[in-house]
Amino acid sequence: MKTNGVILPCTALGRKSAENSAIRYLDMGVPVNPSIVYAELIATFKRAQADAAHKFGLIKAAAQKGPKAVQAAAETAAKATKRRDSYAKKLDTLGLSLKD
Repeated sequence: MKTNGVILPCTALGRKSAENSAIRYLDMGVPVNPSIVYAELIATFKRAQADAAHKFGLIKAAAQKGPKAVQAAAETAAKATKRRDSYAKKLDTLGLSLKD
């Protein structure tokens, strides 16, 4: 979204789109309010962190359903962990480090 010559991330486009736009704008040197970017990334990281923990909890529940269910739950948990680590890397790029 463009307002008075300043490009801001548009959260109406969706969470992921807004985060990626904000990171791109920072990389391009376009003035963006960093506190908005940090807040969005921190919130997204915390959601991804909670999601990854939840997915790992589902592996135990899937153990009763058989090996295919465990494998599917493990793959889903791995994707959630990868997503969490991706957001952690973006935060590190911005100079923020959230401890587990």
